[in-house]
Amino acid sequence: MAQQPSSLVLSADAVVIGGGSLGCQTVYHLAKMGMTNVVLLERDRLTAGTTWHTAGLLWQLRPSDVEVELLAHTRNVISKDLEEETGLHTGWIQNGGLFIASNKQRLDEYKRLMSLGKVYGIESYVLSPAETKDLYPLMNVDDLYGTLYVPKDGTMDPAGTCTTLTRAASARGAMVIENCPVTGIQVRTDDLGVKRVKAVETAHGTIETPCVVNCAGVWATKLGEMAGVKVPLIAMHHAYVVTERIEGIQNMPNVRDHDASVYLRLQGDALSVGGYEQNPIFWDEVSDKFAFSLFDLDWDVFMQHIEGAINRVPVLEQTGIKSTVCGPESFTADHKPLMGEAPEVRGFFLGCGFNSAGMMLGGGCGRELAHWIIRGRPEKDMYGYDIRRFHNSLTDNARWIRERSHESYAKNYSVVFPFDEPLASRNMRKDPFHQVLTEQGCVFQERHGWERPGWFNKDGPAPVKDYDYYGAYETKKNVNYKYNELLGKEYTFDFPPHHDVIKSECLSCRHGVAVFDMSYFGKFYLTGPDAKKAADWLFTADVNKKPGSTVYTCMLNKRGGAEADLTVSRLEPGTANLPLAPESNGDAYYLAIGGGVAEHNWNHIRTVLQDQGFHCHLTDFSEDMGMISIQGPKSRAVLQEVLDTDLSNEAFPFSTHKVVNAAGHQVRAMRLSFVGELGWELHIPKDSCLPVYNAVMAAGAKHGIINSGYRAIDSLSIEKGYRHWHADLRPDDTPLEAGLAFTCKLKGSIPFQGRDMLEKQKKEGLKRKIVCFTIDEKVPMFGLEAIFRNGVPVGHLRRSDYGFFIDKTIGYGYIRNPDGGVVSADFIKTGEFTLERMGVTYKAKAHIRSPFDPENNRVKGIYA
Repeated sequence: MAQQPSSLVLSADAVVIGGGSLGCQTVYHLAKMGMTNVVLLERDRLTAGTTWHTAGLLWQLRPSDVEVELLAHTRNVISKDLEEETGLHTGWIQNGGLFIASNKQRLDEYKRLMSLGKVYGIESYVLSPAETKDLYPLMNVDDLYGTLYVPKDGTMDPAGTCTTLTRAASARGAMVIENCPVTGIQVRTDDLGVKRVKAVETAHGTIETPCVVNCAGVWATKLGEMAGVKVPLIAMHHAYVVTERIEGIQNMPNVRDHDASVYLRLQGDALSVGGYEQNPIFWDEVSDKFAFSLFDLDWDVFMQHIEGAINRVPVLEQTGIKSTVCGPESFTADHKPLMGEAPEVRGFFLGCGFNSAGMMLGGGCGRELAHWIIRGRPEKDMYGYDIRRFHNSLTDNARWIRERSHESYAKNYSVVFPFDEPLASRNMRKDPFHQVLTEQGCVFQERHGWERPGWFNKDGPAPVKDYDYYGAYETKKNVNYKYNELLGKEYTFDFPPHHDVIKSECLSCRHGVAVFDMSYFGKFYLTGPDAKKAADWLFTADVNKKPGSTVYTCMLNKRGGAEADLTVSRLEPGTANLPLAPESNGDAYYLAIGGGVAEHNWNHIRTVLQDQGFHCHLTDFSEDMGMISIQGPKSRAVLQEVLDTDLSNEAFPFSTHKVVNAAGHQVRAMRLSFVGELGWELHIPKDSCLPVYNAVMAAGAKHGIINSGYRAIDSLSIEKGYRHWHADLRPDDTPLEAGLAFTCKLKGSIPFQGRDMLEKQKKEGLKRKIVCFTIDEKVPMFGLEAIFRNGVPVGHLRRSDYGFFIDKTIGYGYIRNPDGGVVSADFIKTGEFTLERMGVTYKAKAHIRSPFDPENNRVKGIYA
């Protein structure tokens, strides 16, 4: 039960700040996992911020396997666990959920969700308009294409849920204190110069603690400032109205009409109506005095939702409005929460920015936060919510936060297409090739603030323009916006119109030569007295081969899960030649890391160095160098004209690197491939990038050299069977499960982080394993398709793409043995596999090895 500030303790293992959905769920899960000396502080009363006025909708199906699992846990906690523990009812109502589709693409999206649901045992049905009318007689179905009905969705009660959670937490020894505003957070600097949480100050006394959890919702940014932590979220007005009584509405499911951007929530014998508009109102002056408070509803903004709701349930036109609810809600740049340990201060955790989904994601996220705090990492792959998914140059950029959050809010109910890109806050980080590639028709993707090449449009330039807020706030809308038109053509679950363009980029690389601009890569140096010790501990592979070697390796968490994959090059000791080589009189390593996850990698390495007490220097040269990769059977012929070194197999073998001259400029050349061909990467100082690129293109002209982008890399790499971190390799996958045992130095005796878990797994046998599938039908797959073995669901695809050389759709997914046993080669060979895409089943062939060049001849330069 909640207590008053007079009962403040002097110290705690963790202090959770904010008594809304997230704070209550986090303190409950911490106590449940055995951390009982924990305090929850609420400045007013529980739920007073934004939780008390939430709609409390819970949908079980989302286009993400992790979110489906998080939602399932929330549902379990509020419908079962809490009642068993406390004897109290949380107010959960299982009235079902109904998603409305008014066109084929929307119904296709729902069918994707239905297929994924089968893997998790979530019951769902695609209904015709007539069946929908039988289920919901008050609904207008004339303009419907179909609906998705999920009978076990429902409605949560915020007050009932939070009260029950804090009761259960208090019963385990946690302390919940209301009316206790936090006035400051003390941070200390340790012997290694690392900032750490020291204490929480309140008007009623100070609590010494090594761990603070910021669950302050809309007020989280202010709380972050007290500790010098950036919390990139923004507050907006979010509203719904409650109707008078409606005859015949009782027990109806909750409705999401995505195309009208409205939801209809059952509230006894009435409905609440809300939605997401293109012109939300920002709350710029966030006030500390705001508790159980509301704004006046702006009917000009809200009327669009009423119209959508009346179209769906016509009886609303004759129904009065009983009350209006317009309160603040926090939104983020990608409409996903902010979680995990802040990069600036150790022990400062985030659990905020929930984009009005804090009730339904609260249980799953509260549990993951508890794991994060107690065990150092979450159990699930939480990278999509981790604050470290954003580059540090963006998290305090006001324009980026505002524009991106606006676009995410406005597009919240849009169909989630596989190749969509944001239009807001683009061109934040541009590499030296940006202009020259734009002129050649490059269609860019945005990753980590960087513009990286997606594919090359044959009909001239399609530059990205400044954000126009979709015409809201009297902003002039962009006209003749070619980039936006090309994106629009991608809004399909079919092959896009430029499928053939990507095909020609891929096949040019397989048969000739292509240049890929990969400058957005993270480029770090690891040096210092303990560099060798650190490299042994951090990296799964033995990176201490002779200087001049380059090794592909993973980095693991303590549970053996893959936190990263990267290449590590051992450097010659010597004087500095920056940015190509750091000063070092001992061991030095050059780390090259996928650019979209550079911040995550940087923080993972830093955290491990701190935890192990290694004396090292980690330096970031990502912005100081560009990088182009020249790949394909003709790459050697092209580069031999540009580089002043012998590129033969004997002189420059695969997996080696050296500093060489390219057209009079020093570059670091590495013989590597992300696509499975003969090729080299050139890591080039910024000012030398264009002259080197021009020399490569000139030398390549007679060989038919082309520019190529990441859409081709995605296809070429899956065809070769290379992993993409955060797709078919995640923190919840071990290298053994992912088919990357060759990256692990298990034959030697050198210890590395996660080694003990891998040895245990190796001994016990793998309970899940990645498998490659191909299908003969010419249909695209995108990941999340269900995998069946002999008619029983055993997993889902994590990643899929079209392989143009083998001319088939390829998918990779992790499969389990339904009886809990080992997934052996025999289990794979003897099964009849099918893949279910949007409710349709396709026969699939399972491959133990990659169907493309399984002998690895091409990267060695052996072409038959």
